[in-house]
Amino acid sequence: MTKRPGILFAVGATVAGLVTAAPPQATADSGARRAAAQLTWTDCGTKSYPRLQCSSVSTPLDHDDPSGRRITLALSRVPHTAKTFQGPLLVNPGGPGGSGLSMAGFVASSLPKRVAAQYDVIGFDPRGVGKSKPALDCVPKYFDPLRPDSLPGSADVEEANLNRARSFAKACGEKYPDLLPHMDTVSAAKDLDVIRRATGSRQLNYFGYSYGTYLGAVYAKLFPDRVRRLALDSNVDPEGIWYDDNIGQNYAFDARHKAFAAWVAKHDTTYGLGSDPAAVERAWYAMRGAVEAHPAGGKVGASELEDTFLPGGYYNGYWPYLAEAFAAYANDHDQDALVKAYRRFGAVGAKGDNGYSVYSAVQCRDAQWPREWNTWRNDSWNVRAKAPFFTWNNTWYNAPCADWPVEPLNPVRVSNNSLPPVLLFQATEDAATPYEGGVTLHRKLRGSSLVVEQGGGNHGITLSGNDCLDTYLADYLAKGTVPRGRAGRADADAVCAKTPDPKPLTGRAAASPPRRADSAGRGGILHGLLGFRG
Repeated sequence: MTKRPGILFAVGATVAGLVTAAPPQATADSGARRAAAQLTWTDCGTKSYPRLQCSSVSTPLDHDDPSGRRITLALSRVPHTAKTFQGPLLVNPGGPGGSGLSMAGFVASSLPKRVAAQYDVIGFDPRGVGKSKPALDCVPKYFDPLRPDSLPGSADVEEANLNRARSFAKACGEKYPDLLPHMDTVSAAKDLDVIRRATGSRQLNYFGYSYGTYLGAVYAKLFPDRVRRLALDSNVDPEGIWYDDNIGQNYAFDARHKAFAAWVAKHDTTYGLGSDPAAVERAWYAMRGAVEAHPAGGKVGASELEDTFLPGGYYNGYWPYLAEAFAAYANDHDQDALVKAYRRFGAVGAKGDNGYSVYSAVQCRDAQWPREWNTWRNDSWNVRAKAPFFTWNNTWYNAPCADWPVEPLNPVRVSNNSLPPVLLFQATEDAATPYEGGVTLHRKLRGSSLVVEQGGGNHGITLSGNDCLDTYLADYLAKGTVPRGRAGRADADAVCAKTPDPKPLTGRAAASPPRRADSAGRGGILHGLLGFRG
């Protein structure tokens, strides 16, 4: 766990490359100072973010019919305080389906003060999300336990899972027939431009994580002349939208689960699960089999167990807490420890119901998914042979798209050679957005720079405690500078060493695992904010 530094100048890694300034035309629009006249901001500060302000903006439901029905987007802001004003910086945590209202406070407080003070840092709930109106919730409590085993070991189990997915798609279509045709990334990108106009700025600064990288790239494709600065962290592969991207996740999450097992084995004196990573992994699957036969506390079956340990694939800061629960169950059959871990890391409440509804609505609408169930079945079994941890869980998570009640769109081709310098960040072992996606986006955004966290496995890597990465981000937002080449590799412009792995817990922390957003340090806070499943 790390502490938040004040101004991030120390570079604790291999920082290679020349630095190139943004072209002169990439300057803040002077009209941005008149932004407040178009938006009414009210104080909505919290203990963590006391300077936070809130507002809302109206946007067309159908951007092709601007005089038709309108919906409302919820906004948040930490206003600039410096004499040098660089305009609005919109921030997005991913998803699709992630609420961004708290992101403004997090980003503004995590950037060096001298940098954050130059921007109006603006968070927002995308259409359908959170406090935006209307907000989607297709099937409340859809993820409540106990669900069928994700692994379809029999025709009955497969049919039960398939019926759940089909019923979810049907319920969404019946509940939101007017909204679903307009729940897509292009519509959300056009909403960004509505927010830009409401701030009075000619150009937009944007910083997005995970799915937010795809949203930013789509915005840049639609409105290249309105992009001033574009920073993208943990990048979606734009060539895999969305079925192929999910298959890629299956392999990557399996690799992260193996990395977790290796970490537990390294700390065998703490957890007593063996010093051989393969043996630890076998113990985990033995635990899975045990809770499938006899759910822990009547609440944690095999599917819930997978949900509990999946966040460890996004952020290794959760590993010590998950390892504590794993060891307690495997060594002492402590069901309560597993139930507590599930409640803190795997359980889905009303916010998650909303996030999943938007996730499904956007991904199912954005692109074509296989309509024949045999395609899903065959692909899932083939992938599971090499990547058993997450494959079938992920299949059922996305399976409503096989029967989605709205016809799909064609994915946006995000290739772009009309942008100012763009800064990309990618960890080499990222599971949710595998490394190849960052390289692909780097290639497609001509003139972009890619900063790599070598050996890093977390999803969302800036503002998470790595000074090297954060220095590149701060320099870019402050001056528009990006690293250029000379990183010793063809696919990157700069390389940072990975953030160190966590250590086992001691004392009270070991007995009381936190909620996702409560883990110590900025990394834990960030990963509590990142969008629904990325």
